[in-house]
Amino acid sequence: MVISIRNALFLGSVAHQAAAQCSQASNVDLTWHAPNQTNINNLSFVVNGTGSEGMYNTSITPATTAYSTYNWCNMPHVRRQEYPTAPSGYDLVYVELIHRHHKRTPYASNTFPHETYAWYCDNEALFFYGAPRPDGTSAQVAWQVYTTDSNPLAPQGFNGTCQFPQISGAGLNDSRQHGKDLYGVYHDLLGFLPSSYDASKITYRVTNNVITSQVVGQVIEAQYPTLTDQNVGVAIQPDSIDSLEPAYTCTASTNLYASYSVGSSAANWTLHLNDSVALYAKLDSVSGVNTSDSGWHNWFDHYFDNLSARLCHQKPLPCQIGNSSNCITQADADAVFRRGQYEYSFIYRDSPSSLPMSTGSFGIWTAELASNLRAAINGTNSTIYRHNVAHDGSVSRLLSILQVDVMVWPGMGSEVVFELYSKGGCYYLRTLWGGQVLRSSNPSLGLVDMIPVQTFLSYIDGLAGVKGAKIPGLCSGS
Repeated sequence: MVISIRNALFLGSVAHQAAAQCSQASNVDLTWHAPNQTNINNLSFVVNGTGSEGMYNTSITPATTAYSTYNWCNMPHVRRQEYPTAPSGYDLVYVELIHRHHKRTPYASNTFPHETYAWYCDNEALFFYGAPRPDGTSAQVAWQVYTTDSNPLAPQGFNGTCQFPQISGAGLNDSRQHGKDLYGVYHDLLGFLPSSYDASKITYRVTNNVITSQVVGQVIEAQYPTLTDQNVGVAIQPDSIDSLEPAYTCTASTNLYASYSVGSSAANWTLHLNDSVALYAKLDSVSGVNTSDSGWHNWFDHYFDNLSARLCHQKPLPCQIGNSSNCITQADADAVFRRGQYEYSFIYRDSPSSLPMSTGSFGIWTAELASNLRAAINGTNSTIYRHNVAHDGSVSRLLSILQVDVMVWPGMGSEVVFELYSKGGCYYLRTLWGGQVLRSSNPSLGLVDMIPVQTFLSYIDGLAGVKGAKIPGLCSGS
């Protein structure tokens, strides 16, 4: 089709005006706004209530239970059955998601001084090997944990054949299903992902913690089975500056965290600990943990990790060695879970300090996200799908920055998805948390459902700076 110079100039002017109109955004609110009040951050319920919010003992949410129900062992995520299809006229152009790894053994530091039984991982193989490129090969070397009677030292925590931590065999199965569910939406339902893997369009990223690589291998195999036993490059940043874990040094954020939360003497933080003396006494008597060990007693993280890992893998709650009548009960475990949820809500949302703390420590990743959205809009990058596998600390900080209206401890497989759409020459953003549209307490974001993308970009730019330019200054306290 031939267009005259005059018409071309006119059409170009109209397009420029449309683009300018789309890019306009009112001043965004960069201040902290409190989350909703629920049982999670209600101290009276946390200390005096019974039970726990959600499930902690299975990866499978029963068909009789809403899939959106909190499930620590395998959190709800995008899948075809519940996926909220975008309104007509919106075209999906870019997807970036981040999710926590799937269920695992506890960390060694979160095991008891003397565990009462062994934990075996013989139903899986973890591979650690290298091959020279471009034409090198390697035997598929898998670690096999063992001990001998000639080694008089007992391993920390559980006996058995596991590394602590490692993604369990059941966690690997959950990882593969997660990949299938995402492919079922973005390929089967929407026709967005290509049928064959294309490295120019699809990027997978992991952290320096090997458990994220254990997960992403299953995700990739689920989405593109032809890649099984093939070399697939996954993105990873140097350990010292990894923005996804996050692992980069941010002194101001670290100091701020220490001033109001774990290890601090701040009155708002110590309230729930002061009301938990009897619970700690019971837990310590069973576990054998030293009552003066601050790592176990300045928050409930260690007990939470230990007990939830047992329940997620259908292992019994522990009893005191030599005293089978002194056991941690389900009621005790529920009390730990309530307090752990309260702590995460306080650390990442209820405290006004949570926003600057999270911005400093995770702002670089959000700035990278903003750059990726701009590249998709401008057509300067061919990638249409970025998949990040990270940790609870990553997802928590992201939810903190987004100021989610109800904060929970992100369980195994917790997922946040950013979908970029175009319509009429304008671009819009939708954010899904647990498979459903995320609601923010911040009035500039609100229900993040087809909001002008420039609103979101202005929010991230205002906090972290374009390409994270503000973060070095924020982290140094200048």
